[in-house]
Amino acid sequence: MEENLHFVYEKEYWYISAFINTNEFIGETKAEEIEALLLEKLKNLSEVDLKKAYNFLEKYPKPEEKKKVLENMAKSITIECDWEPFFQNFPYTDENNPYTEDNKDLTYNTLGYFKLEVEYFRNEPFQKETLTPDLIQQIPFIAIDILKKFSKRKENQFLLLDIESPIYVFVISKKLKPMEVQWTEENINKYKKSIGTWTQIYSGQWTDYSDELFERRTKKNLSNRVTELHYIQRNSGFIYMVQKNYETEFEYINQMILNPTPQIRAVLFALMSINNSLDILFMKRYSDVFMSLEQIEEKTKNLRFLRGMIQTKMSLIYSELDWNPREHYVRVLTHLLKIFRIEVIIERVNDKFKTLYDTLQELYTKRHEENQKNTKRAVNFLGILFGAGFILEFANSLRITFGLREEDQPTPLVHALLTSVLGIGFVVLLAYFIYGKVKTKSLDYGHTVDAVIQVDDRNIILVKRRYAPYKDKYALPGGFIKYNENPAQAILREVREETNLAVKIISKIGTYDQKGRDPRGKIVSTAFKCRLVKDLSMLQEGDDALRVKIIPIEQLKNLELAFDHNQILRDAGVLK
Repeated sequence: MEENLHFVYEKEYWYISAFINTNEFIGETKAEEIEALLLEKLKNLSEVDLKKAYNFLEKYPKPEEKKKVLENMAKSITIECDWEPFFQNFPYTDENNPYTEDNKDLTYNTLGYFKLEVEYFRNEPFQKETLTPDLIQQIPFIAIDILKKFSKRKENQFLLLDIESPIYVFVISKKLKPMEVQWTEENINKYKKSIGTWTQIYSGQWTDYSDELFERRTKKNLSNRVTELHYIQRNSGFIYMVQKNYETEFEYINQMILNPTPQIRAVLFALMSINNSLDILFMKRYSDVFMSLEQIEEKTKNLRFLRGMIQTKMSLIYSELDWNPREHYVRVLTHLLKIFRIEVIIERVNDKFKTLYDTLQELYTKRHEENQKNTKRAVNFLGILFGAGFILEFANSLRITFGLREEDQPTPLVHALLTSVLGIGFVVLLAYFIYGKVKTKSLDYGHTVDAVIQVDDRNIILVKRRYAPYKDKYALPGGFIKYNENPAQAILREVREETNLAVKIISKIGTYDQKGRDPRGKIVSTAFKCRLVKDLSMLQEGDDALRVKIIPIEQLKNLELAFDHNQILRDAGVLK
């Protein structure tokens, strides 16, 4: 029969990967803000804040007791937060939200992580014996929700936290109950259930887990001592050390196990961010979102540079694996690279670069072919227009018309006619050249539509933007014109997608192409005045709209709209 041991909690470390822009603020200052925020929020949790945790704990025996312990944990928490830069001069632009309020690219220059030393019941050590893994995972879940709200603040726009991943939690123990044991293979198998519940903090612990699952959790002990257990999983880690080892050698463990984990995880965050940016660039070119070839190429070059920086850093790590005599450290690094799947993701990113470059080459080829076609047509036209046969025939026709012999000099009228025809031909040819250039250049412009939809004389329909630029700002319903779609078709489709409403075009308001009207580049918008086909019962946000709302016209003067939509409303006669 399997026996149980209880690992007594000592403290834990949290790690959160992040990009920051050190030109805007100091990382240490932001660490102080995070520390103060979490302490203030966690020590004063409401029933609403604890609701998810309570629901989770209902699945375990004695849930009311666990809920009470959880509340006391939050009230007793101590946190010390530090910023640890890992990659300086790392210029990354977040394509998910690439613009600041003043419409400049939102860039970062440093990759690193926030390290939080966390402890519950520091002044009541006997209370630590009540802590179990299912309780320990709850506070980080609450903390990540707090940080999600924190990251949305305007003053934090130059801070990009990895809030999609769980907070990485490393739990430390230095005491066993009821007894100490030697961690031989036999004892690891004997107490695998007790170990298994501590090695994966985020997984949830049920009593009906299989032997196979417990073995999978407990087979990666990275310690080379029978007095210690070292486990590193994808989202959490666990270290047990006997008291005397903890007092004398924890700094070594900190250096050899704890520090490399968030560093490799930060590399993972950077790679996933680059991978995501490549996906966005690819989709922008082949969806109805505008971005010129030159913009995509420039952004791709920057991402390729970042990939090169990461690969250089990884080369140093691989060199350590080849030359470092510390077997324990080598085992840890090898394990980290495997569980975070770094090589797999690097290969995936490389494939994405190849796909994107192939796509750009295809688009450049099409542009070149279009230029060649235009040039060939112009040359052919020139040959026809200025060919000797045409000129002679035209001159002979004039001579016959005016009764002139071949030796006679043309009259002023004939001269004028010849000059006019040649001039017209030159103008036509020049216009054809300009048309070809404009047609080719139009590939570098985006075309959008915007709808002014008045519900009545007092109200108008606006949408709150879900994405940058002008994220969370109100705008007119509208969007990009798709391939083989005219503006009238586009406005009906976009209004339906963003508001779920059917409209009919009343009139065209105008075309808007002022430089700088859209921070994404050269984008021309056609605005239409529209009216509802049916009532408002179907009104519902969708697509890029975070919210669709009926706004009183009298409130528009106090509302800062996205792009140049205030001007469109003035031209439509809605605003005075």
